[in-house]
Amino acid sequence: MTIPNDEETAIESHGGDLIEIALTGRELPPLTLNSTAGPVLLRELGRELLVLFIYPHATGLPVAPVPEWDSIPGARGCTAQSCAFRDHQAQLSELGVALAGLSVQTVNEQREFALRVGIDYRLISDRELVLAAALGLPTFGAGGRTFYRRVTIVAEKGAIARVFYPVVAPEQNAAEVVAWLESRTGTASLR
Repeated sequence: MTIPNDEETAIESHGGDLIEIALTGRELPPLTLNSTAGPVLLRELGRELLVLFIYPHATGLPVAPVPEWDSIPGARGCTAQSCAFRDHQAQLSELGVALAGLSVQTVNEQREFALRVGIDYRLISDRELVLAAALGLPTFGAGGRTFYRRVTIVAEKGAIARVFYPVVAPEQNAAEVVAWLESRTGTASLR
C-alpha cells in the first residue's frame, strides 16, 4: 500500500485503525530475510514474542537518504526510534521479547548504523519490500526510491497481536510498546 505524502493527515485519523484491523491476527509470513545477525526466518523469529519495528531509513548521520527528506511527513526520527528501542532493550528482554528493526537498507548500511549508535539487536534488510507485499504494509516514494512508513508490530506465537500505526512520535514508540506489553502481563518494570 503506497500512501502519498499529502494523505498523511487522513492516514493518522483513519488509516491506523484500518491497518491494525487488517493485520491483527494474521500469521507472520514465512519469509527469510538477511539481517545483521545473518539470515532470519521471520515466522521463526516471532515464534514466541517479537517486537518488529519497521522504519524508513536510519544512518545516525546528518546526511539524508534523498533530497528533501526532512520535509516528508514521518520520514525523520528513525535514529531516535532505534536508539529508544536500544535503551528499552533490557525491559523488553525481561518481558521475553525478541527485538528487531526492519528497513529497506542493505545489511551493510544497517551494520554501520548499528555500530555508530551502539545497537546490538538484529536489524533486518528488506530491499525488495517483500514484507510489504505479503502484509500490505504502507510505503512511500521519494527520490525515485520506495521506503517503509513507520509501523511497529508485536507478534506472539507467530501471529500479529498488536500494531502501532501511525507512529507519530518515534522517540516514544519503544516506551509505548513496553507499556502495552506490561499492561497485558500485569507487570510493571522498576524504573
